[in-house]
Amino acid sequence: MDVVINGEHRDIKGGTLLDVLAELELDPRAVVVEYNRKIVRRVGLGDVTVQDGDALEVVHFVGGG
Repeated sequence: MDVVINGEHRDIKGGTLLDVLAELELDPRAVVVEYNRKIVRRVGLGDVTVQDGDALEVVHFVGGG
C-alpha cells in the first residue's frame, strides 16, 4: 500500500502502526507518531490500522551527550 511517511511516498506492507514501525525497524518506545495529523499515544499504536493514502510523521529520539 502507498502511504506518506515524513513527506515521502512509501510502499509498505501495512497493518497497525506497530507493524509499520517494525517494518521501518523503529522502536516504538523511542518515537512519536502522528497519524493523519493526530498524535497517537504509544499504548494506542497497536489499535490503529494504516490505510492506503494515510499520512504518517514519525519523530525518532536519539540519545547522546
